[in-house]
Amino acid sequence: MRATPFNHETDLPPIPFDETHCRLAAKLKEAGLPWKPHVGCFVWDRDEHIPVPSPFPGRIYFILNLHRFLEIFGSVEQVADCLVWLPTWHQARLLCSSLGVHDRDVTDMLCSEKPSEAGKDLLALYETLLNVLVDETG
Repeated sequence: MRATPFNHETDLPPIPFDETHCRLAAKLKEAGLPWKPHVGCFVWDRDEHIPVPSPFPGRIYFILNLHRFLEIFGSVEQVADCLVWLPTWHQARLLCSSLGVHDRDVTDMLCSEKPSEAGKDLLALYETLLNVLVDETG
């Protein structure tokens, strides 16, 4: 069976990740965001390590079967080193909580934003996480 690629003109994107999300996620990685690759994570292959095309735009992949990623990279550590994790909205909220960002602060931040295009609230969560990580290391 042949795969049907995503069509930018007719398909609704299943994920909000665009270039801005990817670049901000790379900054989170550089700032030390902890991540152990596992099923249920979206990742960005910015250096084109994965030889098969992605079903999503922009070389974004979903870890549905970790074994397949281990075949490509050899170890969980190599997966984490070579790919950039793109936390979902839910994962970003859990990360905020685990890093000490109070739910009320997240709610206030998201409510202070005027309604925006899809995916902007996730960018706000990424920026919050980055600020916390930079404060911890700086």
